Amino acid sequence: MNNKTVISQFLLLGLPISTKHQHLFYALFLAMYLTTVLGNLIIIILVRLDSHLHTPMYLFLSNLSFADLCFSSVTMPKLLQNMQSKDPSIPYAGCLAQIFFFLLFGYLGNFLLVAMAYDRYVAICLPLHYTSIMSPKLCTCLVLLFWILTSSHAMMHTLLAARLSFCENNVLLNFFCDLFALLKLACSDTYVNELMILIMGGLVVIIPFLLIVMSYARIISSILKVPSTQGIYKVFSTCGSHLSVVSLFYGTVIGLYLCPSANNSTVKETVMALMYTVVTPMLNPFIYSLRNRDMKRALIRVICSKKISL
Repeated sequence: MNNKTVISQFLLLGLPISTKHQHLFYALFLAMYLTTVLGNLIIIILVRLDSHLHTPMYLFLSNLSFADLCFSSVTMPKLLQNMQSKDPSIPYAGCLAQIFFFLLFGYLGNFLLVAMAYDRYVAICLPLHYTSIMSPKLCTCLVLLFWILTSSHAMMHTLLAARLSFCENNVLLNFFCDLFALLKLACSDTYVNELMILIMGGLVVIIPFLLIVMSYARIISSILKVPSTQGIYKVFSTCGSHLSVVSLFYGTVIGLYLCPSANNSTVKETVMALMYTVVTPMLNPFIYSLRNRDMKRALIRVICSKKISL
């Protein structure tokens, strides 16, 4: 007989940090979060203000920056609050809400990376048809479709999690309400939850990843047909930033969720979770701004225009 009980809150295990280092890591994570917010806000504002960036690629990039900003905001404020107050609790409803928004913005970023890869494929392999294929109407419809798909996907997993029953153990082995950690605490049958994670995980993670790989395979194949230093430089200059972000995102997600080892420790899983929830959203603005001449020029134009107006 299971000792089922009504859970009103969960306790987040948090990060394996000793007490004497708490303040140091609090300052570090606070700085990282503020950098994430500021960096992504700059990209969103630049794309909004500079007419030269009103292109499909930068429409997707501004939405990706918004998704990264929100994705980090789902977990980081609560982590910082817990580190400061020493209160690791999160209400049951708050935990479900965190799961919903975590999945929503995480998968939204995933789909936007696919759109950006397709945009690069059309720009390099079909340059004469780029304007007609990547029309503003198509790009807007794609973004709206991504929002609908990810919202539906996140809502499905959240509702399935809400039907679970829990026993007396309410300690989640992570610094946020991770769906996988939540399932381990359930007393009721989690078969449907795990089945939907397996099926939908293939649809919203594996298929997008394969589409990105196919896009870049076609790009490389197209360039190799007419090998030239200029062609190779064009690929790296236009696709280097995007490939860096894809590698960061999928490298950590695949390593943590799709290729878990039997001896994975809680510390290792927590560190990898930090990589894609904190580090990746923070690095994305630097990757795009430091490697992208368009963003640098746009920043200069906006700053100069503000100075002139003053």
